[in-house]
Amino acid sequence: LADAALPARAQVALRRVSSAGEALPAELGERFLAHFGVDIIDGIGSTEMLHIFLSNRPGQVRYGSTGWPVPGYTVELRDDHGQSVPDGEPGDLYIQGPSAAMMYWGNRAKTRETFQGGWTKSGDKYVRNADGSYTYGGRSDDMLKVSGVYVSPFEVEATLVQHPAVLEAAVIGIADADGLTKTKAFVTLKPGASATEDELKAFVKTRLAPYKYPRQIEFVSELPKTATGKIQRFRLREREQARPAES
Repeated sequence: LADAALPARAQVALRRVSSAGEALPAELGERFLAHFGVDIIDGIGSTEMLHIFLSNRPGQVRYGSTGWPVPGYTVELRDDHGQSVPDGEPGDLYIQGPSAAMMYWGNRAKTRETFQGGWTKSGDKYVRNADGSYTYGGRSDDMLKVSGVYVSPFEVEATLVQHPAVLEAAVIGIADADGLTKTKAFVTLKPGASATEDELKAFVKTRLAPYKYPRQIEFVSELPKTATGKIQRFRLREREQARPAES
């Protein structure tokens, strides 16, 4: 929604505001704070951990991040070989804490993949920042490797929604004629707004490393989502795979 469509600050009484489901883009959090004068507290938990384990907190908010480890929980970022990754590099998120589940019922293979010697592998890619906060990169199976470098679809999406005409965006990887992975964005525009593919590509290029901009952009009326509002990128991948090859 445009800020003008929101109720005035004097019309609502807010003490605490939380966000869940999808990672909160920095631009949305900052706009909300500027309009209502209250921070949005964004964090992440999971069914496997039965609790939030990373979160921003009142008086300590870094928009664009999921915050810091919740007391009682330890987190680590590891590479594909199980080794710790340095700050600023993406890694798989592992959590250790007292509320972790023991197993998946009737699914031994998934249990062995997720629950590893007291640690729980979340299935998310994260980056640890210099201040100890953690920034979400995307689900591990959604991450893209472009020109040998990991690209976070969430980072590209969060940049696209900063454009004044963009309401929502979802980014996936598609193979080009040479079999190389390139990024494609599906974009929903705000009612009455307009933007061109070239305009949005140029917008992303000015804010991210050049190799991260989406090579293709398709405008859609809506994005596929779960009942809780999470974007189903796999549905977009299925749609692309079902399309006939260009001659």
